[in-house]
Amino acid sequence: MARNIFNQPPKDERDSAAPSPAPVKSTKLPGSVGGLRDSLREITANSIRDIEPDRIDMDGLRDRLILEDSSIEDLAESIRKHGQQVPIMVRPSDQPDRYRIIYGRRRLAAIRRVGGTVKAIVRTLDDDASLIAQGQENNLRLDPSFIEKSLFIKEMQEAGYKPGVIQDALGLTRQGVSNHRVVIEQLPDELVRLIGPAHGVGRRQWGDLAALSEKVPLVDIARETLASLPDTTPSSDKFQAVYVACSSKARGAANQSARGQTTVVKDKSGSPVGTLSVDGKSIVIKITRKDNPEFGQWLEERAETTLRQLFEQWQNERGSGS
Repeated sequence: MARNIFNQPPKDERDSAAPSPAPVKSTKLPGSVGGLRDSLREITANSIRDIEPDRIDMDGLRDRLILEDSSIEDLAESIRKHGQQVPIMVRPSDQPDRYRIIYGRRRLAAIRRVGGTVKAIVRTLDDDASLIAQGQENNLRLDPSFIEKSLFIKEMQEAGYKPGVIQDALGLTRQGVSNHRVVIEQLPDELVRLIGPAHGVGRRQWGDLAALSEKVPLVDIARETLASLPDTTPSSDKFQAVYVACSSKARGAANQSARGQTTVVKDKSGSPVGTLSVDGKSIVIKITRKDNPEFGQWLEERAETTLRQLFEQWQNERGSGS
């Protein structure tokens, strides 16, 4: 069970009112000046404040593939009309009078367009607790897609976060984290970012696309395919288009391999000597007697000896290379 280390916000930015600050328990203030300062800091850490957006720094790992998209403008328009209904969460920065964002990146981006201050809950959290809060809030407000979770997991692991923290951040079991990581390790980052979050596309579909990476150049095919689609094409439709194109290319390559390939071997003057045919089952060297009758006779007399010599040469080269 994931730890919920922060007050759960409303599920939608359109909720009628912002949540009230959590009530502060009465605290017996110590006598020393240092103790009084610490107590005041603890009390104010649980309040909602109005903060200038330029005092808040983007921080931590990105948990979404798309941040600056059309939905930001829609959210900005909603805030312009109705005000900010749900606060973001920040934590104090090492620099005085500055903050680092924990969650609410889209709301912060929208308010920067609208202008004015941003309502923010201020929490003094370490890196682990901040990451868990970010992941849990994102899951509550807008469930990220499979591939977004996979990228988030990859970034958390590369940043050195412990498995338990990663599981708590996304509410996943250890096996669930492993299932996401197995797929993302097989996919080029550029391919994922070309397609986007692809909500509704799950592990099996992304895994099927990843399996094609050994057969065809996924990124090249994705670029070519997406270039022909309108910019407004939904991300899930982009995935389907790329998958269909990659599957078609892979089938074509398989069929070509099954049919085999035949090469005409020529001498220095450009005259044909014979043909070399290669497929998945055999290698065939063919000499046409009518084109090269004398060479054909010569090769026939020496074919077995020559083939045996080539085989022994291959054995020797393999042995010396091991």
